[in-house]
Amino acid sequence: MIVRLLAMLGIGWALGFAAFMLALPGALKPNTTDAIVVPTGGAGRIDRGLALLRARQARRMLVTGVGAGVRPADLARTYRVPARVFACCVDLGREAVDTRSNAEETAAWVRRHRFRSVRLVTSDWHLPRARMELTAALGPGVIVLGDGVGGTPRLGTLVNEYDKWLLRRVALWFGIGG
Repeated sequence: MIVRLLAMLGIGWALGFAAFMLALPGALKPNTTDAIVVPTGGAGRIDRGLALLRARQARRMLVTGVGAGVRPADLARTYRVPARVFACCVDLGREAVDTRSNAEETAAWVRRHRFRSVRLVTSDWHLPRARMELTAALGPGVIVLGDGVGGTPRLGTLVNEYDKWLLRRVALWFGIGG
């Protein structure tokens, strides 16, 4: 009986992981939103956010999870963007240390600016959980669109991310930490 239950759980996990992998979101087609949000931590994320900002796909951008010593001028130089772009249109969030606190920091920023739509730019494999966390933190009334930046993560990274997504999904269903 227990062996069957464990086998069914294992098969369920494997099928869920396969669905997770097949449904990884790609880049969003042109679609203007009020704001762009980019959590730090993955290659190509900030580049994509800045390209979208320059293409006028949003009015403002938040880079959440920025280190304490990083200045806007440093990012402007690193990403070869005029400093005026950071001065006018890019905010740096320094409070977040993980996906959940990225969502909390972003939600406060969205409320402060009264945005109604947000494009979340993050790694394709991270997007399902990041979007779930942000949607939970914002509550109803704000549209969150996902924009996945492709990459080549290792299998262990993907399994870890799927497990985190799965556990967080269950926690939110039960009203834990949401």
